[in-house]
Amino acid sequence: MSVVMMSVSEDEAEIRLDRWFRRHFPHLTQGALQKLCRTGQVRVDGKRAETATRLMPGQSVRVPPIPQAARPAPIVVAVNENDRRELERMVVYRDEQVIVLNKPAGLPVQGGPGISRHVDGMLDALRGELEHRPRLVHRLDRDTSGLLLLARTPGVAGKLAASFRTREVRKIYWAVVVGKPTPAEGVIDLPLAKLGIGPGSLTIAAGRDEEDAANARTEYMVRDAAARKLSWLELSPLTGRMHQLRVHCEALGTPILGDPKYGGPGAHLDGFDDRLHLHARQLELPHPAGGWLSVAAGLPPHMRETFKSLGFEAGALPAVRRS
Repeated sequence: MSVVMMSVSEDEAEIRLDRWFRRHFPHLTQGALQKLCRTGQVRVDGKRAETATRLMPGQSVRVPPIPQAARPAPIVVAVNENDRRELERMVVYRDEQVIVLNKPAGLPVQGGPGISRHVDGMLDALRGELEHRPRLVHRLDRDTSGLLLLARTPGVAGKLAASFRTREVRKIYWAVVVGKPTPAEGVIDLPLAKLGIGPGSLTIAAGRDEEDAANARTEYMVRDAAARKLSWLELSPLTGRMHQLRVHCEALGTPILGDPKYGGPGAHLDGFDDRLHLHARQLELPHPAGGWLSVAAGLPPHMRETFKSLGFEAGALPAVRRS
């Protein structure tokens, strides 16, 4: 391999130089790249650069000869046709940068002990002709249904992850809970602490000074209620802690209907489907290509049935908005 000049793409805006090299030359170690930078063999727009240098679209990167022997063989993934059809049914929005799925309840987002089938393992089915497979940029609990955002390239994944970190993404969930919270709207501001490991290990912290307590805040509003037996809540997490909404609803004294981990016996009522009634209804986010994207997802079958039996009116599904 001889010296080549490579241009930074629009998709690679603000990526670090070392991450840019890992993307294009995954076999090159960090130590080897640092040596190439230190000796001036790697340059950006003709100037020496450090591994932490942020790149901008259109910049030219000088790539010195890099041994080919260490390159890994390309991975060819066989796509299951059933997975392809199932994922296509989940797609509620798709463009050149992002894909939005309406994940069914019960399907894990990622693998783990005893989990062999999950969304992440199926994403090659949505790759199409692109160089990269779609990437997850956030998570949903296995039992939670609703909107799951995917990035179609690594650069887009970085931009979307930054939007989640800076809380620019607004997430709206719908839940059916047992009881009716008082007051009917407000902010739940209760830190969470983890006890042990594994599913169901989160609980409300005893105090804000407790070791490992994590700040957690959730906006809530009662949208409708069936007497005081069951209520339809709209929830907007202002922080992104694991199981935050489920723990916060339980802390209000109104556990989510069908919650197997945090609800206790009071969350399981005769005559209602005994699955978690929590749905990621809407996402509003800055689109990686500019402007804003707003997407909503219809309720899963078990929540539609519960809404019908309680007389809750979800109304028409809002159309996708790109502005």
